[in-house]
Amino acid sequence: MTYKDLENKINQNKIAIRYNIVVEGAAIKPEEYPEVKEGLPTEEPFKSIALGVLYEDKAKVLSDVKESLENEISPLDIINKGLMKGIDAVSLLYTKGVYFLPDLMLAGDAMMESVKECEKVLGHKSETKGTVVCFVAEGDPHDIGKNLILMFLRAGGYEAIDLGRDVPTEKVVEAVKKYHPLFMTGTALMTTTMTAFPKVVDALEKQGLEVPAIGCAGGAVRKDYVESMPMTVYGVEAYHTPKLADAILKNHKTWEDLRKEYSDIVGEFVPEYSN
Repeated sequence: MTYKDLENKINQNKIAIRYNIVVEGAAIKPEEYPEVKEGLPTEEPFKSIALGVLYEDKAKVLSDVKESLENEISPLDIINKGLMKGIDAVSLLYTKGVYFLPDLMLAGDAMMESVKECEKVLGHKSETKGTVVCFVAEGDPHDIGKNLILMFLRAGGYEAIDLGRDVPTEKVVEAVKKYHPLFMTGTALMTTTMTAFPKVVDALEKQGLEVPAIGCAGGAVRKDYVESMPMTVYGVEAYHTPKLADAILKNHKTWEDLRKEYSDIVGEFVPEYSN
C-alpha cells in the first residue's frame, strides 16, 4: 500500500476526535458530569454552541455561530452565553483529568475562530477585562505552556498578548511600555533559559517599570528560584492564570499577596504554597 492509498483510507474528519468523545457509543459524555451540566446553557442557540465547543467540533461551532449571527442574535451573547460556557466546561474537565492537552487546543481553536466571526459583526474586538502579556524566555523554542496560558486567559475574558517564543528581554520591556499589562507570564522549559526571568525583572527595574505580577512557569522552573526576585510568582498550572489575573484586577492583589495566598486564590490546595 502506498502512502497515497493510506491517506485516502483515513477519515480526516475523525483524526482530531478522541475515541471516547465520539457520540456513538461514547465512553464519556462530557455534558453529563454534574459540575459541567450545571454550568451549561439550556437556551438555544447557546446550548448547541457550548456543546460544539465541548465536543471540540470547530466546523459545527462555526456553522452554529454564523447561523445565529444571520438570525440577529447578539454577538456578545453568543460569546458570553455560548462560547465562554463551552470553554469553561472544557477547562473544568481538564482540571479533573478527563480532558487532556489536545482537547484544550482543539476546543480553544473552535472558540477563538468563532469569536473572530462575532467580532466581524461587532466591528471591533469584544470587550475584555484587561491585558496580560505572555512570552517564552529568550533562547527557548518550547511554547506549548505559553499557548495553554493564552487559551485560558482568553477564555477567562482577558486580552492576552502573545509575544511568541525565544523573546529577547528588550521586546518584553517594550511590550510593558506599550500595553501596561495588569499581569505578565513567562515560560521556560530549560534550566538554561529560565535565567531570562531575572534579566527581565532587572531590565524593568532599571527603566522604572513595574508589573503587578509576573507569573513564571515551565518544566525546569523552580519555586525557590522564582521567589528569589521581586515581582514574580511561581505558576503551578496554566489554568490558574486567569484566577491570578482576577485577583489582581478585582482585589488589587500584589505579587507578594499572590505568593502568600496562592492556594486560596486558585481555589485548591497547592502543596508548593502550603505554610
